[in-house]
Amino acid sequence: MPTRRECLAMTANACAALALSPRWVAAQQVSPVIKRRIPSTGEEVPIIGLGSSDSFSRLAGEGNLDGVRAVMQTLFENGGTVFDTAPAYGASEQVAGEAVAALGYKDRVFWATKLNVAGFGGGSADPDAARVQVERSFRRLGREPIDLIQVHNVADLSTQYAILKELKAQGRVRYIGATTTFERQYDTLAQFMRTESPIDFVGIDYAVDNRDVAETLMPMAQDLGIAVMVYQPFGRRRLWSRVEGQEVPEWAREFGAETWAQFFLKFAASHPAVTVVTPATSSPAHMLDDIGAARGRLPDADERMRMADYIDALPET
Repeated sequence: MPTRRECLAMTANACAALALSPRWVAAQQVSPVIKRRIPSTGEEVPIIGLGSSDSFSRLAGEGNLDGVRAVMQTLFENGGTVFDTAPAYGASEQVAGEAVAALGYKDRVFWATKLNVAGFGGGSADPDAARVQVERSFRRLGREPIDLIQVHNVADLSTQYAILKELKAQGRVRYIGATTTFERQYDTLAQFMRTESPIDFVGIDYAVDNRDVAETLMPMAQDLGIAVMVYQPFGRRRLWSRVEGQEVPEWAREFGAETWAQFFLKFAASHPAVTVVTPATSSPAHMLDDIGAARGRLPDADERMRMADYIDALPET
């Protein structure tokens, strides 16, 4: 494997590819990425994007602009566009904006960020502080309009979502919505979806071993014409522990899942309500692997059930 310095002298694509099988890399060159439509407009976006929490956030927090740039370059050069971030993710928003500017890809990104000055424990949001946070996001990302801003973890929706509606009416934000990755907040999100308008997106956690929203929030989103952005498709890392030492089942290759990452991502992406899945990573090789889940085809309903049954049968760690 090349050293970090040697990687920086190469394209991110080439460096990432060295970590993957030649047969798999060659297959990526002939298959277009799968896209899904945003219901409120019909605009299409690639079904696999990039998130910026967890390891990506740590990389950004180290000030590793070269590392962030390599991951994002791999996303863009392999057909991805959607990048999801948040002010709460440390330096991710700032460093990602700098990386994209350095790459000259500012107009190729579907920028998604979040708003939350109420805190993750609830409470009231100061409208002035919320507006300051949004303006900071505009400066960091270096783009106006921003494609998508969502209220992070349904915090004080009455105050913060009203601000997003103003921004959308002004043409400064293209899409707006709200997120949660906590089961205790699902009812709040559901009530918001039933009563608020307009809503373009919701962001929720969903994985092959975390399927409750497939019976509740996802059908509601389909009925109401709301796009779904999926977070945590690897189950906050727990899925990696569950499949440790296991080979990807041969039948998964029937729908193009060559790796466990692709198995997990194709499961999440294949739900008909899902618009885009945004796994976080700090590795160009992992990013190349992840975007591979957007190629070939997605599993059908019977295959999705087989995937879920297979994972459910594995011992929990």
